[in-house]
Amino acid sequence: MEGFVQERSPRLERLAHGISTVLHPFFIPLYALCLLLFTPTLYSFLSLTTKLYLLGVLLLYTMALPTLSLLFLHRLGRLSSLRVDDRRERILPLMLGTVCYLLCALTLLKFPVAQLLHKMMFGAALCQLFCLVVTLRWKISLHLTALGGATAFFVLLAVAGAGDMLLPLIGIVLCSGLLASARLWLGCHTATQILAGYAGGFLIMSAVVLFL
Repeated sequence: MEGFVQERSPRLERLAHGISTVLHPFFIPLYALCLLLFTPTLYSFLSLTTKLYLLGVLLLYTMALPTLSLLFLHRLGRLSSLRVDDRRERILPLMLGTVCYLLCALTLLKFPVAQLLHKMMFGAALCQLFCLVVTLRWKISLHLTALGGATAFFVLLAVAGAGDMLLPLIGIVLCSGLLASARLWLGCHTATQILAGYAGGFLIMSAVVLFL
């Protein structure tokens, strides 16, 4: 039995790391936007030019700039790993991420057609800020906070009748379960840290979409 577990462990570790990478918080806004633009929703009828512009704005502020920031901090020696698993090392990247997400939300605010996307990105910025405040004292799951926010966003879209959200919601819930299991298996977080992240992201995004 012991040999069987040792034989499986490397494969499970690679799988867990793969899930954590594919569902990294950097990618969640991109996945959410692609679902909005390319599935039957209010945004699926936009022109291709508009869709590409929105994707470009989001890629710049939620992936390109945060990634460059991480690389720069790592090169300066402020980060021991690009995975940023150390709680104390997360503070500066979270500050920069919050600023980038707010800039994205402000950019989208200039376009009336992107009002819902503005809410999504403002909610994502507040999720980053929430993680920043919590991280000052305690480690919380950034991955599950992002997915909690995405879950709330699509649940509210479904309730509002903004499109056929059944398959996206099923996919998000399944991904949340897989990601939570992966983070637990890797020992990156406790169950409490994962639950706190998911619940925090869900509540913050719900408040932004409903009351902003």
